[in-house]
Amino acid sequence: MAGSVTDKLFDKKYTCPICDNNFTAKTVRTGKARMIRTDMDLRNVYEGIEPLKYDIILCQKCGYAALARFFDSVTSVQHKYISEKITPNFKPLQDEGDDYTYDQALARYKVAFANAVVKMAKISEGAYLSLKMAWLCRSYKESLDKDMSGYQEKYEKIEIMERENLRKAYDLFIKAVQKEEFPMCGMDESTVDYILAVLAMEFGDYFDASKLLSKLITSYSAGQRIKDKARDAKEELAKRMKEAGVEA
Repeated sequence: MAGSVTDKLFDKKYTCPICDNNFTAKTVRTGKARMIRTDMDLRNVYEGIEPLKYDIILCQKCGYAALARFFDSVTSVQHKYISEKITPNFKPLQDEGDDYTYDQALARYKVAFANAVVKMAKISEGAYLSLKMAWLCRSYKESLDKDMSGYQEKYEKIEIMERENLRKAYDLFIKAVQKEEFPMCGMDESTVDYILAVLAMEFGDYFDASKLLSKLITSYSAGQRIKDKARDAKEELAKRMKEAGVEA
């Protein structure tokens, strides 16, 4: 791999909408992340860098944090909630240096999720945060050196965190679909239905997964990419149902 991770990053300037603090956050340079594959649940995997580490914008002065797409969108009521409930209890995260470690990135996501709860964000924002945190945990697992001391214990700990966040994402997306309009976090209905189908399969809700995938495959509005992925997922679902002894 040519170049270091820091060559692919730059410090982007932000002004906090809560406390007006001017600060910078690590951001991936355009065109510097080369995607090599996509997981079944739509996690994109990149060569030499993990962009998920840099998706959370965090003000170290007041503790306000959110995904970049939501960072500037704060109502006056949300401003009040964050100022009263987040800022007094916030302790700045440790020095993050030239790059974010996985643990530092996860800490940023946890602060962002706490902010989403406090500001009473849309359910879909919490769902999307949880999904991205699960993806980050998966990336963290893949980055571990199998020869390191305590590898298995560390791997299992991160895997539990991944499963917890996938479950949270699944539950919250189900609620979001019932209460919110599309698009959700930039995703159309077909994309959210596909993610829900894959998560349903992951947690053994095979009937729901099958129903959603069949809906996508026969949909007039779903794009070809999602339809192709739905067909692949349908094959995987059939294998899992057979292994579990569940009739289609």
